[in-house]
Amino acid sequence: MLDKRTAADYLEETARRLPDKVAYVDPGRSVTFSEVTLEAKKLAQAIVDRGFFKSPVAVYLDKSIECIAAIFGVGFSGNFYTVLDTEMPKARVDKILDTLQPEIFLTDKAHLDAVKEFSGDKPVVLYEEAVEKEDVDEEALTKVREKIQSSDLMYVLFTSGSTGNPKGVAASHYMYVYYFINAQKVDQYEESDVLLNQTPFYFIMGGTDIFTPAFCGATTHIIPKSYYAFPPLLVNYIAEHKITFLMWVPSALAMIANTDAFGLADITCIKKIITGGEVVPVKVVRAWKKHLPDCYFVNAYGSTEMTDGGTYYVIDREFKDTDNLPIGIPYPNIDTMVIDENNKLVTEPYVEGELVIRSPSVAYGYYNDPERTKEVFVQNPLNPYYEEKVYKTGDLVQYNSYGEIEYTGRRDFQIKHRGQRIELGEIEINVSSVEGVEENACLYDKKRERIVLYYTGTIEEKQLRDQLKELLPPYMLPGKRVQLDKMPHNLNGKIDRTALRDRMEKK
Repeated sequence: MLDKRTAADYLEETARRLPDKVAYVDPGRSVTFSEVTLEAKKLAQAIVDRGFFKSPVAVYLDKSIECIAAIFGVGFSGNFYTVLDTEMPKARVDKILDTLQPEIFLTDKAHLDAVKEFSGDKPVVLYEEAVEKEDVDEEALTKVREKIQSSDLMYVLFTSGSTGNPKGVAASHYMYVYYFINAQKVDQYEESDVLLNQTPFYFIMGGTDIFTPAFCGATTHIIPKSYYAFPPLLVNYIAEHKITFLMWVPSALAMIANTDAFGLADITCIKKIITGGEVVPVKVVRAWKKHLPDCYFVNAYGSTEMTDGGTYYVIDREFKDTDNLPIGIPYPNIDTMVIDENNKLVTEPYVEGELVIRSPSVAYGYYNDPERTKEVFVQNPLNPYYEEKVYKTGDLVQYNSYGEIEYTGRRDFQIKHRGQRIELGEIEINVSSVEGVEENACLYDKKRERIVLYYTGTIEEKQLRDQLKELLPPYMLPGKRVQLDKMPHNLNGKIDRTALRDRMEKK
């Protein structure tokens, strides 16, 4: 039975149990559980002393131990956080702030000038000053925490919106704790684990690297973003620091697989890999499993709206490169429904429908955005008897012969071409199987009525075209194939389809 504890409460309990164990490591320093808890409480004290409670706090810090301490500090103070990545374009930050309307900012001296550009007359807590000067009034913080309800907001995380305006997903303490405790049964985090962070802290997958130490006493390493562009640096870091657990997006795994960097260092210390965020090519999975045959490897599916994980598949059988890797079965205490266009439940294999999620971990909706909230956080179409909110993912799926869920594409990636309904994701899976292709993305050019394929790799365009003729029917063949030197990625590490669409429309 879950109580009303927050992630910050779990951190404090772990600090009592493992005060001197290293909790977080970044290029500048490492901190123990007792040290990071004290820093977080000092930041909380600075916020509480200014009279804020249940208010939005904008955290503007580099991806670092300081940012993690700030996140927990906001939790101790009874407020909710939004991380503003310091590498975000100012235009995006402005859009986020316009929606969030934060009451207070938390930053450091290095970023104070940048924060002053958009903080207006709102108060700013400086990290260094708070940690150096604040005394922790435990009695005052305890009184604040006694007022915190598990239904209070823990964070608002902003995701990309199709209109160009970021959507702020609002979730409570209970939603996250409920998700994490149940997901741990699958993800198998342990006190002995050492995680290597890859995703940004404003991305829901980044939450795993932030909060796992608090929940179970593991250690998280944070390394410079540049390491992910140089496989030798990355694999040597993994080997040197005995990293055991990777929660990475597929593109990060693909970078090592595509460059065959496995032999540069002994990375058999890795015991568990969970990947998600976008479709992972089977050939990337096969490359990793070849070098780490005993690794516990999970293909996870989820989103910020469902507090990260929704379904998972433990990769336990062989697949061909052209196969569709399952996203599996629901995480514990998640209910998945496949709903057809008539709001009827799909149960039979290989019949497509939209994936709908029912769970206490489903977020409240989009912060300060009731219209977009109403579009996807809806009444359960199978329940006419009482109010019950579910999340319509917009993802098209089907059951396979094993009873596992397979992702077939996005509703907005589905096109009608030459009289045929086509899932662009199906084309991408087949392109991924071709030797010499590293990454790829398909878009539909409505103006010219053609499928456009962008890809990176060593294979020549003509050779790729000929191989695709053996894999796809004529109506699914891309009408244009563009070889790129480098695939654009957004700040989450996913392929930046908006940038590709802009490129396509300019041609």
